[in-house]
Order: sequence, then structure tokens, then C-alpha cells
Amino acid sequence: QVQLVESGAGLVQAGGSLRLSCVTSGISFSFYTMKWYRQTPGKQRELVATISAGGYRNYADSVKGRFAISRDNAKSTVYLQMNSLKSEDTGVYFCNADFDHRDYWGQGTQVTVSS
Repeated sequence: QVQLVESGAGLVQAGGSLRLSCVTSGISFSFYTMKWYRQTPGKQRELVATISAGGYRNYADSVKGRFAISRDNAKSTVYLQMNSLKSEDTGVYFCNADFDHRDYWGQGTQVTVSS
């Protein structure tokens, strides 16, 4: 059974930091491209950050220079370090595992940034 479990939810003031984690099981993690998305009310789910199996990283323009995605293949875990948080970063953050037409999602974790 495939599971992706996010953690690190929280309420933080603008300018603060949070670190999200997504622990996976049931997949060959090292082969998967891992992504973080976020969902805010009234908006489409937005791709925030991507890290490929080879470690290549890509970010949405809105988070470049503030967020950093990383992975630990030994722990089957992907992280999202979020710094200099803004109120517009508020939303539910989801991790996603993607490989060879297989696509899995976590349940999401709430991030709230107060201004």
C-alpha cells in the first residue's frame, strides 16, 4: 500500500519559517520525482517545487529564493523548507510522487501565515 504522509503544519507570522516533511512508503522512492503543491481557497492547485530522482530542482516564481526542496532517499522522505513566509503562502500543502505514469498524493498539511 502506497502512503505519503505530510507533517509540519503550523501557524507562523509573516517572515517566519516552516519545514514540511513527506514520508513515503510502498514506493521505490529514489526513482520518483517528488513535488510539493499548494491549494488555496478559490484557486487551482499550484505546483510549488519539484525535485527529480537525480536531484534537479525547480520552483514556482512566487517562491524562488525563499523555499528549498530536498530529499533523503535513505528515509524515503522529501522536505520543503519555507523561509520568509508571506500571507499569500497560506494554504494546504500536498506532496506528490510521480514516476512512469504512477502518481500518488498525500493528504495535505495546512500552513497558515499571519500578517
